[in-house]
Amino acid sequence: MSAAAASQKKPGKPTACIVLADGTIFYGYGFGATGVIQAELCFNTAMTGYQEIMTDPSYAGQAITFTFPHIGNTGVNAEDDETGDPVARAMVVKWDPTEPSNWRSQGTLSAWLAKRGRIGVGGVDTRRLTRAITHQGAPHVAIAHDPEGNFDIEALLAHAREFTGLEGLDLAKDVTCAQSYKWNEQRWAWPDGFSERTEPGKKVVAIDYGAKRNILRCLASAGCDVTVLPATATAEEVLAHKPQGVFLSNGPGDPAATGEYAVPMIKEILDTTDLPMFGICLGHQMLALALGGKTMKMSHGHHGANHPVKEHETGKVEITSMNHGFAVDAQSLPEGVEETHVSLFDGSNCGIKMTDRPVFSVQQHPEASPGPQDSFYLFERFAASMA
Repeated sequence: MSAAAASQKKPGKPTACIVLADGTIFYGYGFGATGVIQAELCFNTAMTGYQEIMTDPSYAGQAITFTFPHIGNTGVNAEDDETGDPVARAMVVKWDPTEPSNWRSQGTLSAWLAKRGRIGVGGVDTRRLTRAITHQGAPHVAIAHDPEGNFDIEALLAHAREFTGLEGLDLAKDVTCAQSYKWNEQRWAWPDGFSERTEPGKKVVAIDYGAKRNILRCLASAGCDVTVLPATATAEEVLAHKPQGVFLSNGPGDPAATGEYAVPMIKEILDTTDLPMFGICLGHQMLALALGGKTMKMSHGHHGANHPVKEHETGKVEITSMNHGFAVDAQSLPEGVEETHVSLFDGSNCGIKMTDRPVFSVQQHPEASPGPQDSFYLFERFAASMA
């Protein structure tokens, strides 16, 4: 047995378990908060960025299995949160987090999860769990952490089966801002970290369906003066700010459900103005719906930082970060709207644009830097469209 494996071997009975709705049980060792949660279980293939992933509002209603085993080794810090608190309901890892070793670390992952009421489960065969998700689709689960190792499996199974899933759920209302605010913080840069934008910029209204902070930073770095509005903002409220462009953010849940109020707003702006518009992730799906397209639930979605996406116009392949369980049906796009990007993993749609106006969107997260800057041009393209 290797030293790494020996350090992870624990005596005594398990203190955490994962019960899938089909009756499959995985046992492990809990860290972070105690208790029981129910969620849709997905897997993420990223090797870094676990703090950003756990705080990405797009993960509302989900628990995350990390396929990379060394999660927690770089600790946590105050700068890497994408929103105020973790949104994902739990995390599942192969090995328990070790003591952090990174110059930016300000604490341990276990303590960070405990303080924020999120469960962690280590000591799990994440390869087997990932195969189950891949073959069967994202399962509904109940996850429990009890330091005494006492579990009512029948109750947990019932809890997993009671979970309604994400289809039909509007989760954007749960993670959006309560009121409008200005954003001027720019991307992190060595050696000073984050800086504030002080010069005038293009006036952009960003609709917050669950916006990640680094998306707003990228807009500010591209020369935008950003005002963020809640997901339920009306076209009248958007236009009252006299924007030069409108941005549609990422977010969680079923796009068709959020579209009940978001799509009419987007349609009204498209019908009554010629403003440039840019959408990411859920914002991409909202734009597609507003233009007459359709969305569909994926088997297990795309979650990771190694997704190759091809841009049709240039033939360029970008390595991107993705996090979505729904996708735009490219076959449903009407005349005047064309596909711009496609996933090289499965051929699913990753971008659209209107052929006669500066209105476009992408499924991937261009702010997340896995390439590391393959997709930053999209923010520059949006800024240039407002010139």
